Amino acid sequence: MNQKLTGQMGSLLVAASLSLGMTVSVNAEEIRIGGGSAPLENVFKKIQEPFEKAAGMQLVLTSEGPDQAFINVENGTIDIAAAGLSFESWLELMKQKGHIIANPKDYKYRVIGRDKIQVLTNQDVAAVKSLSKEQLKGIFTGKINNWKEVGGPDVAIMVIFPTKMTGTNKLWQEKIMDGEEWAKANRQEVATAVDLKKKIAETAGAVGAGPLAAQTQSNLHSPETPEVGRPITALTKGAPSPTVQKLFDFIAGEGQKYIVR
Repeated sequence: MNQKLTGQMGSLLVAASLSLGMTVSVNAEEIRIGGGSAPLENVFKKIQEPFEKAAGMQLVLTSEGPDQAFINVENGTIDIAAAGLSFESWLELMKQKGHIIANPKDYKYRVIGRDKIQVLTNQDVAAVKSLSKEQLKGIFTGKINNWKEVGGPDVAIMVIFPTKMTGTNKLWQEKIMDGEEWAKANRQEVATAVDLKKKIAETAGAVGAGPLAAQTQSNLHSPETPEVGRPITALTKGAPSPTVQKLFDFIAGEGQKYIVR
């Protein structure tokens, strides 16, 4: 066999191998996960790449808030729902949203991590190094509407409210705002944690509350505030499938080194 023919056959074998590899990737088994920002940002996005490489499976992540995720796992359109709430608080949230879970025992849940809600501001108020609970309550209810009232510059406060972060919003409203209503006159709405960070970074005087992973963005400021911690809970309808169990085992084992704490 001459050298030219050998080279051609080698090229064909490489192309075939690449083609096969692409087919395996496209046809990889999927695990569909929906939920709030805390579980997606702090857990699933962190372990996604190493898990997919190790298991040969694909994680399909949808940021849709814990209430919609619960409905979707109930309907079977996703495999796992996840939230930055305890299971009991999650059921309470569903009740508040007008969707009562008839048989909570039909669902199997586990705590897969923990999160702390962080206050994020635009860099133009980086002079504000810390905020007390009372100051935060005033800011997020709209009773304090200029940063100079809490030792910052003479800049109007703009509260950024993420509509799909229902678990974060619920806990923040309970723990920091004492159940009072969110600011209305000086409020802008966004959808997800990604939108929250982007809007805060580009809006003068902006402030919001998001998951721990959000503070890693360098163009945001995070003042010291009272800690508001919470469990990150994942649930399935019925016992986890073997595929889903493999993901849970990865999170509890090797995945721990990737997860934000």
